[in-house]
Amino acid sequence: MTDRVEPIGAGEPETPERDGAFPRLDEGQRERLRKMGRVREVEAGEVLFRAGDETTEFFVVESGAVAIVQGLGEENRLIAIHAAGRFLGEMSLLIGQRLYLSGVVRDAGEVIQIPLSKLREIIDEDRALSDMILGAFMARRSILIDVGTGLKLIGSRFSPDSRRLRELLARNRMPFQWIDLDRDEHADALLTELAIEPSETPVAVTAGGEVLRNPDNAELGRAIGLGSRGSPPPLCDVVVVGAGPAGLSAALYAASEGLDVQGVEAVASGGQAGTSARIENYLGFPAGVSGSELTQRATVQAGKFGARLNVPAAAVALRSEPGRHEIELSNGDTATGRTVIVATGAQYRRLDVARLDEFEGTGVYYAATQAEAQLCADDPVVVVGGGNSAGQAAMFLSRHARDCRLVIRGGDLSKSMSRYLVDQVERNEWIEVVKDAQVAELHGDRELDGITIADSRSGERSQLPARALFVFIGASPHTEWLDGQLATDRAGFLLTGRDVGGESLVEYDGERPLFLETSRPGIFAVGDVHSSSIKRVSSAVGEGSMAVRLVHQRLASPVTESTPV
Repeated sequence: MTDRVEPIGAGEPETPERDGAFPRLDEGQRERLRKMGRVREVEAGEVLFRAGDETTEFFVVESGAVAIVQGLGEENRLIAIHAAGRFLGEMSLLIGQRLYLSGVVRDAGEVIQIPLSKLREIIDEDRALSDMILGAFMARRSILIDVGTGLKLIGSRFSPDSRRLRELLARNRMPFQWIDLDRDEHADALLTELAIEPSETPVAVTAGGEVLRNPDNAELGRAIGLGSRGSPPPLCDVVVVGAGPAGLSAALYAASEGLDVQGVEAVASGGQAGTSARIENYLGFPAGVSGSELTQRATVQAGKFGARLNVPAAAVALRSEPGRHEIELSNGDTATGRTVIVATGAQYRRLDVARLDEFEGTGVYYAATQAEAQLCADDPVVVVGGGNSAGQAAMFLSRHARDCRLVIRGGDLSKSMSRYLVDQVERNEWIEVVKDAQVAELHGDRELDGITIADSRSGERSQLPARALFVFIGASPHTEWLDGQLATDRAGFLLTGRDVGGESLVEYDGERPLFLETSRPGIFAVGDVHSSSIKRVSSAVGEGSMAVRLVHQRLASPVTESTPV
């Protein structure tokens, strides 16, 4: 029986094209799609898919019109109207997340209905269609984040758990509606309707109506369909720990070469690179590419080749024997592989300043994404750091903030920032560079409203207005979960290849580690986590692909032989 409701959006015009989000297919493209699926008639009010569904098929509007709706049957918020020649859907279709919007036929007509398996064939084989569809899906996701669709998250901005869940959603580029108990006049009424006490917040209400009281990251991730479904297999060829550029590259190339790959990631695909507003020195993108776009495309590619990704799931412990390495995960699962590629990257260093804990998440941030830009729109912001991450953040935030100051410890931006980025920052009239300075104090009553900086030469202090402070002052490696089992340098970064020496070589029994191989045979390190790495996205991607060749070599070695499970 056809699922029907009252038609929505009567009299509304078709949503206009915006940044490639709503392209129209030509007759030749639609003819090809007709051959991949089936054309069927639809009636006004027919529901093509509902929020909360695990997935749906790919629809192209042949005639008539379809409304995209938030909160079908309740708020009935109209998000978009698509008429003939438009296709429906966004990134959820390709990366397996649950749907958070509904599609309702407004005007009777015909649609082309295409199975997802056929859509993936199209993306593999037709470059023009692939670029159009992927580009539109990513642009739509950005628009949906901006307008606040998706699940409802209710809580206090001063709650650490609220900040944790907001970070999880923002880093995974999941659209959500943030309802602040301290500011939103409708928050109390919504809690009453849900029969929830303020002490039980934060509360997440999914698009399917599931209510989660202060869920942990894994629980919320499962509810919205992050990552691959199901537990990891008993034994795979390689476990990739971390899904930044290095980890995604390793997973993609390993899967494309026929290896059975299990990836695990603590927070979100993309790592620190995924939070970068613009990467302009990456090969093949002369106009630059956002970190989120680059890593979303890589995630889709890796999944296309069969790589599984368990997210959010942090590695918490390692147990090894020759040819078998078990990674215990924070969600209770265990990922087991004949080899391991560690790509856990590094975590941002924190300022050594009083009251930092008080303002983290409510005024102090370590990423500059769309979510943070929305929070500080038309406010004064300060970015601290002299590297590329700080420069890219300043350029991005200057388009949203009232004014933007970039504070650096030294007197020369070019010392640690790429020349092209230095030129952009210095030409940007909305960015003021404050040199030879460091943050000394934070000010505000519950919310940040200013900082004190100290001149690093004279010690003279001055105050700057700041509703948001973005910190990019270097990083330390994510290696605590290894509990000292692998050799590191003095700063804790993993030693690999010829840098492994002395007593650390005991497990090799006279052999030498392969390039990028750690002090334990079969465990490799790529990207920012290994000693002397080059802190660039391109080098991380290169190391990820290079590690796969070394994995093949190690798997062919007697030292990795193990009894099949």
